[in-house]
Amino acid sequence: MIYRKNLAVILALIFIGMEACSPPSEESNGADTPEGMVLIPGNQFEMGGKSDQAYQDEFPRHEVKVGTFYMDVTEVTNAQFARFIEETGYVTIAERDIDWEEIKKQVPEGTPKPPDSVLRAGSLVFKETEDPVQDFNDYSQWWQWTTAANWRQPEGPGSSIEGRMDHPAVHIAWDDAQAYAQWAGKRLPTEAEWEWASMGGLKDVKYPWGNTPIAEATDKANFWQGIFPHQNHVLDGHYGTAPVKSFSANGYGLYDMAGNVWEWCNDKYDFSAYQKDAAKGLVSNPLGSEQYYDPREPYSPKHVIRGGSFLCNDSYCSGYRVARRMSSSKDSGFNHTGFRCVKDLN
Repeated sequence: MIYRKNLAVILALIFIGMEACSPPSEESNGADTPEGMVLIPGNQFEMGGKSDQAYQDEFPRHEVKVGTFYMDVTEVTNAQFARFIEETGYVTIAERDIDWEEIKKQVPEGTPKPPDSVLRAGSLVFKETEDPVQDFNDYSQWWQWTTAANWRQPEGPGSSIEGRMDHPAVHIAWDDAQAYAQWAGKRLPTEAEWEWASMGGLKDVKYPWGNTPIAEATDKANFWQGIFPHQNHVLDGHYGTAPVKSFSANGYGLYDMAGNVWEWCNDKYDFSAYQKDAAKGLVSNPLGSEQYYDPREPYSPKHVIRGGSFLCNDSYCSGYRVARRMSSSKDSGFNHTGFRCVKDLN
């Protein structure tokens, strides 16, 4: 499974050592429901770790109440993102040269500046390793900085999204997702909204489909089957991203709430956010922490990502669990990160 790191840290590892937010859909649950969205009924639930695989930042479990809202049926596709780009002329972060003065604020003092050639526009692309990995702290073993990798060229120069317009857009940074949501008249989901919606009306389940073990769920989501990051048996039929709706929807009619690509939430990532919320008692429509706080990378402003990706595996991070919290620096995308949007009723 892939453990998501921000661009600055991975660059340091490498070079110290070296229309709508979702596609048009005929699905609708009422005349007033925006096209391509479904109504998610609000309710109260216990948010946080729901299995013995839970990480420390998934605790303590705490009571949360979310209101009713609309959510995109699918992740934003290349077709929809292309329309946004065409209408606005927006340039994604992966398509902009890197500002070293900004990046060096996010890495330890004294980190040497990478060569100017590396600071050209690009992104990080997953590369399968030739041998099993022993040190999972060295992410540069499977993330390769690739100049000119972006949403148009997901694997870098020579690749394209031709024939993949129904795949989720990737190499999307948080700022890119925010820009898209604003253009679409929507917003990014809160972490609480995302977790509630992912359960599809089921109570306290591990996955969007219920509690069927992941080893028996190759027909339910796009994830990594095999030894990450060395060997993928592709039992689900997809080595990389899959077309949206390739797997069954959850109880609310939402597709790919597990696997395929990580999805941005609006919340700032704060390792201790749940401790703060639990101390308040029942929290209604939480907006997340007011501060960024990741003790592993204290200099990097991160936002929450949810749902896992095609790289997720139980041996590493089990990101497809509904309660799994992950984070990424807001200026990072990678080729396993996308998003979907939500919309308020009024």
